[in-house]
Amino acid sequence: MLAGLFLAAPALAQPAPGPGGPPPQAGQRPAQPTANIIAEPVAMMIAAFDADGDARVTRAEFEAGLTRSFESADPEKIGSIGYIRYADWALKWLGDRNALPGPFEVDTNGDNRITPAELRARFDLLFARFDADKDGVLVRSELVMVRTPQMIMERGQRRREDSQRPPQ
Repeated sequence: MLAGLFLAAPALAQPAPGPGGPPPQAGQRPAQPTANIIAEPVAMMIAAFDADGDARVTRAEFEAGLTRSFESADPEKIGSIGYIRYADWALKWLGDRNALPGPFEVDTNGDNRITPAELRARFDLLFARFDADKDGVLVRSELVMVRTPQMIMERGQRRREDSQRPPQ
């Protein structure tokens, strides 16, 4: 039994394959790295505003969808919603009460109420950010991001480096 252990010891001392798996054998091509396709919650909401099913969200569809979403959170037609109602709206339309944009960035006048105009102003900025070709129409490729594990790892390293910087 001891002899078997000595025979197995060199195999156990070999380094484990790296994060990309084992290196390719002679004559083999390396495996394609994996990538993640990510959609922000707000991008998924905007995609749902596609009223005619052509996989494109026009500015008119965007405006109508945003109005419809706000009206669903303001059934009494008060014309504004508080932060708790905004959290309910975010759960329904963004998928989570804490999804971005949060109420503090939408409530630009700081009165603890969100109006349709404040919501539209914030979402206009998001529409412009997603509209890569600036044609006033959002297509699916503008609403998703492709991230490779390397990009994700680099972002994590940057965050760690930033957190280790001394305060200025």
